[in-house]
Amino acid sequence: MPKTAVGLFENSGPVDDVVREIEALGFPRREVRTLNEPASFDVTGVMSFPRLDFEVDLIRELTRIGATKAEAQDYAKGLRRGGALVFATGSNEKVGNAAEMMNRHGAIEIEEFIGREPNTGNVIGAPVSPANDASSQTGRTRQAGNGARLFAW
Repeated sequence: MPKTAVGLFENSGPVDDVVREIEALGFPRREVRTLNEPASFDVTGVMSFPRLDFEVDLIRELTRIGATKAEAQDYAKGLRRGGALVFATGSNEKVGNAAEMMNRHGAIEIEEFIGREPNTGNVIGAPVSPANDASSQTGRTRQAGNGARLFAW
């Protein structure tokens, strides 16, 4: 089951170093992605709302990998404020190590504004050590006190 570590950074400053160090952990380049909000948005038609389209696509992708809608919206807000996202997809141990790397470089904690999460039955709620998590459930796992989050999908 694929897992993805997602780290939000206040700006793109540390992103190149984070990516290099994650790749040094053995991640293929195609499994590490970065994302900033585009400086400009292409208009694709009369009814095009480019920034909204970008955010809707981002939120859809994040919820597809296990983020709650509130988390996904907070990631989009972080990008809107000049932040950058780093994604690393791989095995339990590799993804856990990538999350630790992101946290050492200052991945920031996102805040949920809607309060308590709904009980979906597939969210792993307790803080766990993702490198040792052999669970087959999907959803999100968090290491307490760290900014990067792990999503199993």
